[in-house]
Formats: sequence, structure tokens, C-alpha cells
Amino acid sequence: MAKSRKQLDLLNGSLWDKMIVFAVPLALTGVLQQLFNAADVATLGHFVSRDAMAAVGNNVPVIGLIVSLCMGLALGANVIVARYIGMREEALVGKAVHTAFALAVIFGVVIAVFGELCSGLITELLEVPESVAGHAETYLRVYLLGMPFIAIYNFLAAVMRSRGDTKTPLYALVAATIFNIAGNLFFVLVLGMEAGGVALATALANGLAAAILFVNLLKSDSMLRLEVKKLTQIDPAILRTMVRIGWPAGLQGMVFSLSNLVIQNAINSLGPDAMAGSVAGFTIEINVYCFINAFGLAATTFVSQNYGAGNLERCRRATWVSAGINFVATLVLVAFVWYFAHDLLGLFSDTEEVIALGVTRIMYVVLPEPVNVIMETVSDAMRGYGYSLPPAIITLISICSIRVVWVMTMFAATPTYETLMMVYPISWITTTVFLCILYWRHQKSLEKKMAEKMERRAAAEKAMAEGAAEA
Repeated sequence: MAKSRKQLDLLNGSLWDKMIVFAVPLALTGVLQQLFNAADVATLGHFVSRDAMAAVGNNVPVIGLIVSLCMGLALGANVIVARYIGMREEALVGKAVHTAFALAVIFGVVIAVFGELCSGLITELLEVPESVAGHAETYLRVYLLGMPFIAIYNFLAAVMRSRGDTKTPLYALVAATIFNIAGNLFFVLVLGMEAGGVALATALANGLAAAILFVNLLKSDSMLRLEVKKLTQIDPAILRTMVRIGWPAGLQGMVFSLSNLVIQNAINSLGPDAMAGSVAGFTIEINVYCFINAFGLAATTFVSQNYGAGNLERCRRATWVSAGINFVATLVLVAFVWYFAHDLLGLFSDTEEVIALGVTRIMYVVLPEPVNVIMETVSDAMRGYGYSLPPAIITLISICSIRVVWVMTMFAATPTYETLMMVYPISWITTTVFLCILYWRHQKSLEKKMAEKMERRAAAEKAMAEGAAEA
């Protein structure tokens, strides 16, 4: 079978150029996913009200919590499929692809039902101001109806990524983004649906993106091909491994979202201006993170394939090449965002108080983002080896505890927006130190296992040679 032009050879040749080809479309995919949120914020901010705009920001941590778990499980699929590709086990690749699709459908349906039952309770627990609460509940309820589409898109994108194809998911999301922007304007300006309208447009757009990837894999002639008769087939052993690797990755992402829920609750206590300024700043900063995350996922995929092929040295080189390119790209993006901060925030609001608070968030959260590069790279590289739970535990203990304690002590003593934003860089720096120590210990452990494996192989070869000589 001829090699697809969309497939990158991750096992041989230079790394830096393939890393860029792999990561840039992935980063742009992340940016387009965030554009969904940005389009919602901008539409509601300019054509509805400040309260409706704040409702989207209120739901960001909640949605982030759920999507983080989804993407973590999808990452488990990415690691397993990439490993089987590296091992050249085509039958296992097929089983893993169909197991991933079935898991996506189950996860999406469960979360959609959960959203319908619990959206009102979540809004109450977050103590959303009365003027915002109605918009917030409606947005969350409608958004989560589209969760099956979000799950299918992310799982199938992860499957494609495992073979080096990051362009097809990007093209699907381009079409979905255009649909989402047009849908926002239609539902709000023509039908007057406000927050529920932009959430519905987002859900339908996610459905379009999922459908494009689904049809693409149905028609594919590669080992990643989906077959209709196998769509409900789940391999229990592969599912267990996929979840074992994926759920800690999802947990790590959820930790950030859980801690952000605590911070969001504190932001809500500062009023609608703080809520609106925070969501505007977040909408910009998350796009910088998309590039950090893309190169981190590149490290996961490159490491996973090469680990499956038994090339530990190339795994390490892939990790540090990813970190180096990521660091340079992040510095450039941070400089750009800081220089144009006021203009960028003006896209979401024309209120100076809101813009000023957004600038404050950028100063405390975007400027320290290079620290995130190291944290993401070492964590994602360890996932590529299948070593997923310990990094999640460290993140859980460090990030969550620092942010919760900070809100309960420092912010309680000085309840200002600046005091609240300071917790982000402090928690990142602490977590990065612990993760680097864990990565070093993990590499030492791998070296020991590799040495023991080579000793066993040498002993077996020696015994065979001695047996042949006696014969």
C-alpha cells in the first residue's frame, strides 16, 4: 500500500522539520477551537449585553473540566494507536481505532445527559450573579447537548494524529468555524436567541467537524479506516490500556479546570466587569497555550511511536527538540500579545474597565507562559511512554492545593483582581520543578530497564551459542 502524503515518518530522519509540520496545523486547530468561544464572546458582547458575555466566561471552567477529560481519554487513544503503528501491528491498529470511536460515543452521550440534569445546579454552586445566571444556565445546557460531537471529533482527530496527520482535522475545523460564526449571527441577530443561540451554533458546528472526520475515515484506505460493521466493537484489553493512559491525562487537565472553578468563583465575587475582563483575557491567552499544547502533543506522538519501535534515544531527542521549538514560538507569541494587548481586548469589549482588567490578566498569565513550555513538554513526553498517572498526581497535588489555598488566604486577605491573578505563575513554577524531577527519575528507570533487557538478550544469545557449540 502506498504511503499517504498526509502521513509523516516519525521513526526515521530529522526531527525538527517534522515536528513543525506536525505541530503547526495542530496548534491552528486549537486556535480555531478557541475561536468558537471567542466568536460566542464577541457576538454576545457586541450584540446582546455585558451580562450575556460574562455568562460564557462563567462557563469556561465548567466546559474546560469536561472537555479536559474528553481530550485526556482521546490522548490515550493517540498513544495506543501510535504505539501499534510503531510496532507495525496493523490488526491491533484497527481494533484500537474502533474502540476509540465507541468510547467517544459513550462518553459524549453520558455527558450530554449529565448536562441536561445538572446545568441549573452547577450555575447555583458557582454563585453566579442573578443578572448573569439565566444566560449562563441556558448556554451550558445547550452547549453540552453537542458533547457527543465534540467527543467524536477529538477522538478521531487523535487517531489521525497518531499517524502524523494533523491537517485533516484542521481543514474540518476551518469549515466548522465558518459555520459557527455565521450561525452565531443568524441565531442572535435574526432569531434573537441570545446565549442559547450562540451555544446552539457551536453545537451544530462541532457536529459538522465530527461528520467530516467520520466520513474521511470511512473512505480511508489506510490502516486507520473505520468500518460500519465494526463501529460498536470494543476490544476490552485495548480499552483498559487506553483508559489507563488517558484518564490520568484527563485528570491533569481537569485539575486545572477544577482549580479554575475556584478562581472563577472568586472572580464572580468581584462583579460583572471582572467576569467580562477575565473571559476576554482568557480568550486571548488560551490561543497562546494552543501552540504550547500542540508541541507537547507532538512530543507525545513522536515518543509513543518511537517507544513502540524500541528507539529510546530518538524518544529523548524528540522531547528536547519539541521543547526548544516550543520555547522560541512561545516567546514570539507572548511578545506579540503583550504589545497589542489593548487592541486585542478591544475586539471583545469597548468598555475601558473591562479592557483594563483584561490587560491585568494578560500581564500575570500570558507573560509567564514560557514556564508552561517546560511543564507541558516533560508531562506529555512521559505520557508518550505510557507513564501517565504520576504526572497527573503531581499536578493534582501542586496546582490544586496552591490555587485553593491562595484563594482562601491571600485573596481573602486582599480581595483584588491582581492578587487573584498572581496565583497562576506561582502554581506553574512550583509544578514545573516537581515534574522535571519526576521526568529525570523516569528516564533513569527506563535506562535501567533497557540495560536489564540487553543483559537478558545477551545471556540468551550466549546460551544459544554454547548449546550450538556442544552440539
